[in-house]
Amino acid sequence: MMYLKLAVVSLLLISAAAQLPSQDILSLLEFKKGIRRDPTGYVLNSWNEESIDFNGCPSSWNGIVCNGGNVAGVVLDNLNMSADADLSVFANLTMLVKLSMAKNSIAGKIPNNIGDFKSLEYLDLSHNLFSSSLLPGIGKLASLRNLSLAGNNFSGPIPDSISGLASIQSLDLSGNSFSGPLPPSLTKLYNIVYLNLSVNGFTREIPKGFELIAGLEVLDLHGNVLDGPLDSEFLFLSNATYVDFSGNSLVSSSSQQQKFLPAISESIKHLNLSHNQLTGSLVSGGQMQVFENLKVLDLSYNQLSGELPEFNFVYDLEVLKLSNNRFSGFVPSGLLKGDSLVLTELDLSGNNLSGTINMITSTTLSVLNLSSNGLTGELPLLSGSCVVMDLSNNQFEGNLTRMVKWGNIEFLDLSRNRLSGAIPEVTPQFLRLNYLNLSHNSLSSDIPKVLTQYPKLRVVDISSNQLDGPLLPDLLTLSTLQELYLGNNLLTGNISLLPPSSAEPSLKVLDLSHNRLSGYFPKKVESLVGLQVLSLASNNLSGSLPTSMADMSLLTSLDICQNNFAGDIPGNLSVGLQSFNASYNDLSGVVPENLRKFPRSSFFPGNAGLQLPNSSGSGSSAAGSSKKTVKTIYKVALVVACVLIVFILLLLVIFICYVRRSKSRKTEHVSHKEVRRRATPNPSATGGAGSGGALVVSAEDLLASRKGSSSAEVISPDEKIAATTGFSPSKKSQLSWSPESGDSFTAEHLARLDVRSPDRLVGELHFLDDSITLTPEELSRAPAEVLGRSSHGTSYRATLDNGVLLTVKWLREGVAKQRKEFAKEAKKFANIRHPNVVCLRGYYWGPTQHEKLILSDYISPGSLASFLYDRPGRKGPPLSWAQRLKIAVDIARGLNYLHFDRAVPHGNLKATNVLLDGPDLNARVSDYCLHRLMTQAGTIEQILDAGVLGYRAPELAASKKPLPSFKSDVYAFGVILLELLTGRCAGDVISGEGGGVDLTDWVRLRVAEGRGTECFDSALLPEMGNPAFEKGMKEVLGIALRCIRSVSERPGIKTIYEDLSSI
Repeated sequence: MMYLKLAVVSLLLISAAAQLPSQDILSLLEFKKGIRRDPTGYVLNSWNEESIDFNGCPSSWNGIVCNGGNVAGVVLDNLNMSADADLSVFANLTMLVKLSMAKNSIAGKIPNNIGDFKSLEYLDLSHNLFSSSLLPGIGKLASLRNLSLAGNNFSGPIPDSISGLASIQSLDLSGNSFSGPLPPSLTKLYNIVYLNLSVNGFTREIPKGFELIAGLEVLDLHGNVLDGPLDSEFLFLSNATYVDFSGNSLVSSSSQQQKFLPAISESIKHLNLSHNQLTGSLVSGGQMQVFENLKVLDLSYNQLSGELPEFNFVYDLEVLKLSNNRFSGFVPSGLLKGDSLVLTELDLSGNNLSGTINMITSTTLSVLNLSSNGLTGELPLLSGSCVVMDLSNNQFEGNLTRMVKWGNIEFLDLSRNRLSGAIPEVTPQFLRLNYLNLSHNSLSSDIPKVLTQYPKLRVVDISSNQLDGPLLPDLLTLSTLQELYLGNNLLTGNISLLPPSSAEPSLKVLDLSHNRLSGYFPKKVESLVGLQVLSLASNNLSGSLPTSMADMSLLTSLDICQNNFAGDIPGNLSVGLQSFNASYNDLSGVVPENLRKFPRSSFFPGNAGLQLPNSSGSGSSAAGSSKKTVKTIYKVALVVACVLIVFILLLLVIFICYVRRSKSRKTEHVSHKEVRRRATPNPSATGGAGSGGALVVSAEDLLASRKGSSSAEVISPDEKIAATTGFSPSKKSQLSWSPESGDSFTAEHLARLDVRSPDRLVGELHFLDDSITLTPEELSRAPAEVLGRSSHGTSYRATLDNGVLLTVKWLREGVAKQRKEFAKEAKKFANIRHPNVVCLRGYYWGPTQHEKLILSDYISPGSLASFLYDRPGRKGPPLSWAQRLKIAVDIARGLNYLHFDRAVPHGNLKATNVLLDGPDLNARVSDYCLHRLMTQAGTIEQILDAGVLGYRAPELAASKKPLPSFKSDVYAFGVILLELLTGRCAGDVISGEGGGVDLTDWVRLRVAEGRGTECFDSALLPEMGNPAFEKGMKEVLGIALRCIRSVSERPGIKTIYEDLSSI
């Protein structure tokens, strides 16, 4: 019986023991005691004794993962939970694999028994309030694969025992207060894939050896105090794909002073070295193979210098940031063209870059920042696919009309330039625009009404310009507009407010200061109730301040100084005001109590009748005396200004009289010069046609032709200057063939001007580069020979004293732009250097209307026309097919350079403007971009000239104000291709069955009839026996016909160049 009782008691004890909570459950309940706040009840409502499973693991509790009867995981991420955690209790969870409580407000420390978490593989305490140092016991977690302590308050050094994390693959200690040097033991973590030690206080050099970790993909050390030289060996040998060393104090090694980096590993795709102290140039030799595998490169905020290379080999680069360095030279055109690049973001701001930005044609570039450089010229003609474009703080000039062709920009900053003119009324292109900054320019005219039609506009800053006219009421009630800056303009009229267009007005900042606004401040301010900042300073506003201003309860800043407001200050202005200025008005009464916290300068000077309680003095006398003092100062300044103006006007009158007397003396001096005859008179020579060699122009010829005429005419001023300088303007000659076009001139009429007077050219000679040095006197003495005439002037070959030959184009009177604009456009031709483009060297601007000269290289042996056309005087034998094909490719290459690298059309392409250079007959285009130097009338005349000669595109003929374009260049090039194929001149009228037709129609008819090969030059017949040559001719014919299609079907020059190059 006794044994039976003992057995029963034993069974009861065993059963009771089975019902007790397990060690794991007790540990979890102990952790629960430290929870102070659990807004979702995720833990507090779930972890309770009533729901305990007595099999050892509470699988029904939130955030608990079980493995059999043991707790394997505790996951409490992103619960906004506050707790004082004792992590040591989790050491009792012998099978714990994952402990994660990221993104809470849990405080605590790394427990001393951290080394007892033997089974732990995943530990994430990131973005909490943990502190303490990282204990050496952390190195005992040999099974740990992921450790994240980011975003806490851990401090102290990383212990050397960190190398004991043999299985670690991801280690994130970023965003703490760790300090000291990085231990070399970090480089012994051979299984690590992700290492982030950023935003701490680590010092000294980066330890060597990270390049030996084969699996390392991400190394992020940014935002520390690391110094020493940049480890180029790591960058060359590393297998990482993401490297960020930014925000440190790294310097270039001695071997990197000239060449920034010798090489970068092919595996690195993202490289950020910004905000360091790196020096040297990007690369040497202008090639970028060192960066060819990168997708993101950020070198901003360093001390790098030199010119930027062309980035020809960075086909994978998507983001390039080089801002705030010391780079100089031009912006590489390839970055903006994007022919072979996939660049989406480009930041070159804060450097010393110069030159022009003619066009942005990239289809991938969405973010462009070129601000704070020295860029000049007009705004880009096209904006490509840019969504964000910042060109602020440069020296861009001209007006904003080019914006008409820009795309769907969302962020546009053109502030702090030299832009002028009106803001264009452009709508479709900017329907996505939400930020517009045109401040600190010289824009004029009214505020455009189109601004009220942009549906997403959020910020508008057009302050510090010369805008006038009234304030647009619709602009103040635009439903999306949050900030409007119109200060420092010339706006006039009243402030008119319309009812708000939405239930909650969005306008938060309104700056109308320093204008000429007048009238009263509106009494109804419903559309301004959301304002936080309001500035009306320095206007002519008057009347009393309405009590409705109290409705603007969100105001933090109010400035109404320097107006004529009168009456009391409303006593119920926003209590949140942090800045207030009402000085220099006529306000009266007592300052409201809620405004007495502001200093005395917020109310005085001015406001003679205003009383500020608890201040020294009444303020009225001081204010009155201050106002009188200010008025006295204004009067004195006005008198001084008037005296200065009168004095300047007197000087101007004296100067004008002096200039007129000087001109009259000079004209009298020239008219009495004796000009002697040096060649046999030939009245026909002045006509510009009919003889061979070089056309002779001399004073003797001019006088002889006049003497031979029936009427006694006085020689014109143009002819006088032509005789004395060697360059005839030929202003009456509208069109004539150049001798190099094939016209015949006999050698007996060849003569040179021998002008030795040093005062013939008295204007200014400007050079676009340093390749030649020449004075106007030396140019006066240069013997000159006429090369040809066109609608815009006459070309001469000038031989300088040192034997150098120049081509000098004397522009006809009335075709050149005004001096300032002419000079600005001419400077854009500087640094045009291409083997297939003739270099412009300079220009001469004389004191009279007909003294405008353009200097360029002289190219010999002559023009394409003089070699191609089968007419008397042709130079050399007929061109072979190989020569013609090479010439075609050369011309296309030159046009491609002008179109894409310089972003300008040629505008005057014809066979006489294709010059063949040297024995190899390398083709070089000349007379390009003259339309940029000429008036609208001169440009139209040039286009009419092209029409007579057969090179004018049909769309130019149909336009009232035609302008050369890229597509019109392609048409003219197509005509030249037909000339090369046929040997005929584009201006010839070819007789056929249906009458006379021009070259293009004749070829089209032959091709339509299936007789295209009959168009080919008979001189090419012997070569057509070669199948390859005949196939090439047919391919070129097909290309030529594509070039002369309608403008919508016409290909670009790049496509044409590539197609020709492949033949």
